[in-house]
Amino acid sequence: MPQQVLVTGGAGYIGAILLPKLLERGDSVTVIDKLLWGIGPLLSIIGHPNLRVFHADARDPARLQPLVDEAEVIINLAAIVGYPACQHHPTTARETNVGIIEAIANRMRPSQRLIQASTGSTYGAVEGICTEETPINPLTLYGETKAEAEQHALRVGGIPLRFATVFGVSPRMRLDLLVNDIVHQVVHNHTFVMYEGHARRTFIHAVDAAASILFAMDHYDAMSGRPFNVGDEALNYTKLEVAQRIKNQYDFYLHCAEFGEDLDKRDYAVSYQRIKSLGFGASITLDQGIDELLKVCPLMKPFSIYRNF
Repeated sequence: MPQQVLVTGGAGYIGAILLPKLLERGDSVTVIDKLLWGIGPLLSIIGHPNLRVFHADARDPARLQPLVDEAEVIINLAAIVGYPACQHHPTTARETNVGIIEAIANRMRPSQRLIQASTGSTYGAVEGICTEETPINPLTLYGETKAEAEQHALRVGGIPLRFATVFGVSPRMRLDLLVNDIVHQVVHNHTFVMYEGHARRTFIHAVDAAASILFAMDHYDAMSGRPFNVGDEALNYTKLEVAQRIKNQYDFYLHCAEFGEDLDKRDYAVSYQRIKSLGFGASITLDQGIDELLKVCPLMKPFSIYRNF
């Protein structure tokens, strides 16, 4: 049945993929977004009769609250993403990553539904295989704010989706993500310097990340009030393995450096059994994502605007 859906940050990396899918389902979609990256990601759907776009800051209660009131489903994608961006804009990060979801949760009625974009960075340093039962211990401001955001979502029965590291092409392209960054650099520089190549990471294509939000909408009663890791065990790789998969498709010089550190301490395999048991799984492999990136990145300038930081 079509629903009234509010998407904060809907012109972003995942939102630009999600919105057309919501409209295809027949949902009426309202977007609130600061449009820091312009309206370009939404131009192909801007004329759709069931889409409204508000160029506004979701941190502003006067702009956000009326939109929350009329929605049946709220999908909160608005965020300052990644620990470098959060470190350099700490006040904005806290106001955005925590303040918006807190305001939404405080305003919601019991009948409304909430899906919160979260991250595996909430876990911090973990040994072994990480499940939703693994205690979270965020080590950066980014992880801390996302962990706090989850608590606001859970207290109203919402669903935090802890995305793996996202990769792939989107209408609002990002190149500050690991796979995308490596491909872009090797295409233009024919070399890549990697630190902590042994670190185990887990990935999901942006299309599958968007699909998981639709999945949560369709399985809300079964998922309500619990966090879910979103990814696939088949996409658990070390950083070095990712580089080698890229090298299989595009030859470049890989230098493994002794310096450099991931402050989020992401070095673990992740279990996705909780969401998989309900029927969700990734549809796009790492190799497929690399292939599409190799088609796009040569067409982008070496010093690209498509980086959050």
